[in-house]
Amino acid sequence: MSRRLLGVGAVAAAVLVSGCSGAAPTGFGDSSGGEHSARFVQQPWADLVVETEIAMQVLTELGYSASTQEVAVPLGAEALATGNADAYLGNWWPSQQDVFTEHIETGAVEVVGTVLEGTQYSPAVPGYVVEELGVRSLADLDRHADAFGRKIYGIEPGAPGNETINEAIAQDAYGLGDWELVASSTEAMLAEVSRRAAAGEPIAFLGWSPHWMATEYDLHFLDDPQSVWPGAGEVRSLTRAGLAEGDPNLVRFISQISVDTETASEFIRAVDKDGKPAEQVARDWIQAHPDRIEAWLEGVTSVSGEPAAEVVLAGTGG
Repeated sequence: MSRRLLGVGAVAAAVLVSGCSGAAPTGFGDSSGGEHSARFVQQPWADLVVETEIAMQVLTELGYSASTQEVAVPLGAEALATGNADAYLGNWWPSQQDVFTEHIETGAVEVVGTVLEGTQYSPAVPGYVVEELGVRSLADLDRHADAFGRKIYGIEPGAPGNETINEAIAQDAYGLGDWELVASSTEAMLAEVSRRAAAGEPIAFLGWSPHWMATEYDLHFLDDPQSVWPGAGEVRSLTRAGLAEGDPNLVRFISQISVDTETASEFIRAVDKDGKPAEQVARDWIQAHPDRIEAWLEGVTSVSGEPAAEVVLAGTGG
């Protein structure tokens, strides 16, 4: 697979929705968020949204002005690289390498920590498709093209996973040249999977773990003998260049944020399946896990110099 940055079309497809905790979003037009500010970028992935919300609630307690902007991955990368955003907690690696590698290699974006290890991310099928059609690999798909309608369902336009599938189609990898990627949104994709699963109909789609879909559909991640797919092994935290020098306290906190796959799955289920607001899920988790918050805040202080864990746990009732 060739390495390339996503173009203007992907950026134009970005969804840009502002959200905040403690302060109004600063916006991508600003070159700096000001002293003691933390400007995050995110995608509408429930675990990332909750993790970012936890970070913002903690930082607000510490005296920071914290905000987030919801954007497509390429636009978020550009915002970090140009200094118009400060941090990102959702760098799936290596699946996002085409978007971020150049920025990381030039030093415009810095890798500061690992949020999650042990991830999976690739085209997948429900377990019943494996049993009924014997589809275990990307190489098996085209033999059953009619059953799948020659379609692979994806997520938000501009997502690196979508672009990898599109590139595979363009190169006729595995005979997929006459197939189509159906890009929509995570919710729409999963709704289609749910509909097909209820009817026992074949479907191939962009899957990942941790996520409730892995157990709900007995997910099988398709083998990739041609190494078309970059895969994913971890989720990393990124910051813009210069943030470590300008606010080492903030970067220390961001670098220490980490969850396990079970926790990430709980976040996703709480938001996607139980319909709880991310703000509530974050608040409840902070209160229920003071030990984790203490670990994230080791060596961190409030903007006034007080031990961060004491301030946060006192403020949240933890």
